[in-house]
Amino acid sequence: MHIGGDVRIGGPRDLGLYIRDRRRQLGMTQTALAEAAGVSRRWLSDLEAGKATAEVGLVLNTLHALDLIVDLTPSESLAQDIDLDQILRDLRADRGKDE
Repeated sequence: MHIGGDVRIGGPRDLGLYIRDRRRQLGMTQTALAEAAGVSRRWLSDLEAGKATAEVGLVLNTLHALDLIVDLTPSESLAQDIDLDQILRDLRADRGKDE
């Protein structure tokens, strides 16, 4: 799991793993994080295990307790169609102009 910088969360399991790894990076126990976030240790354990029914407000409280922010980006802005063949043709055409 990558800690630091941007992380793409694809589902509850990814979020749970990220929260667990961040907690460990900060040297926090589940009990300490649960207290800081205002949740039960059992709830936090379920979240870290990727339970899909976690309440959003409690998830946000947990992220806040880990000094994390949520930055949402539309997926269409991340996936751009790139035609590598066209890029190579353009580069070859440009190189031919210089000769």
